[in-house]
Amino acid sequence: MARVRYGARTEAEITAARAAGARLPDIWSTGVVAVWETDPDVVAAVLPPPLKPAERPLVRANISKVELPGYPLGAGSVAVAAAHGHQQGWYPLVMPMTHERALIGGREVFGEPKKLGEVTVERDGLVVRAALARHGIAFVEVRAAVSGPLPLPDPAEKVDFYFKCLPAVDGSGFDAEPVLVHCVRNEKVRRLERLTGDVVLRESMYDPVADLPVRALVELTIGEKTTDQRGRVVERVAAQALLPYLHQRYDDPQQILDGPPQGSVR
Repeated sequence: MARVRYGARTEAEITAARAAGARLPDIWSTGVVAVWETDPDVVAAVLPPPLKPAERPLVRANISKVELPGYPLGAGSVAVAAAHGHQQGWYPLVMPMTHERALIGGREVFGEPKKLGEVTVERDGLVVRAALARHGIAFVEVRAAVSGPLPLPDPAEKVDFYFKCLPAVDGSGFDAEPVLVHCVRNEKVRRLERLTGDVVLRESMYDPVADLPVRALVELTIGEKTTDQRGRVVERVAAQALLPYLHQRYDDPQQILDGPPQGSVR
């Protein structure tokens, strides 16, 4: 019988896939990073417990093209500065990805709030344009010019906070207790340049980043970097504490309240 590809994989195939995943080379990306100060009460409002606001009410937008072997990936993130106990980090609100593979892996393994979207990073000489778009709306756009090189930072460890959860089959709460994940990345930079320009936030009912207004632009750069990634569960989270924020992960605010389809088999 010819191999049935939906059939079970052998132990040798599973072991080989794990070994290949453990030997990934450095994967470099070219991206724009914008950091701005916004209103403190807005940052506090979007953070599910047990996360707390950091000392400064900062928002960070990453807009990158990743040189994955075989096909480029557009990857983006809009996050707010947060703290979990003594650990400082970032809480992403939306992470647009241009490929389903990157979306599924991040959501199912780490709990990342990834969604399919459009990611643009364009450079023509000194002129740079970068944008995150979904449903035809570029809800974050950077329009800037390169104003000079910057010294390369030392390799650094950065932490993002995610909530990994699975909505219940019957539409009420979760099927299992949600967990808080610390995702740790080791970042190396091989090129970095300062940008001078503007960050434009556009109204979108699906990605309401416009609620995080730019009060003061703190950082605007374009660079080339590579990162690795590992995550760990650090705490179990009360379902009732997380439920009011779960709509952040979905385009339809009512989606989490949907019950199973009528006539579904139990």
